[in-house]
Amino acid sequence: MNIFRLAAELFLIYILYKLIFDFIIPIYQSTKKIKKQFGDIQSKMQSDMNNFQDRQNQPRQEPAKTKDGDYIEFEEVKK
Repeated sequence: MNIFRLAAELFLIYILYKLIFDFIIPIYQSTKKIKKQFGDIQSKMQSDMNNFQDRQNQPRQEPAKTKDGDYIEFEEVKK
């Protein structure tokens, strides 16, 4: 009887080992990686939004006016 108990305990330890190292740890690592990627995407979107708002709030510059002597008037010739 003693050998069957030892075999059962060793089998349970093996099953527990496989569960932890082949299932729980990879899921934990994947979850951690996905959370980091979502955080990176969110911070990039926030910085892009801040840059966009900064550009919207800047005073707009008037286009440079041309001098009167620089413009040559064009007349269309009709036949």
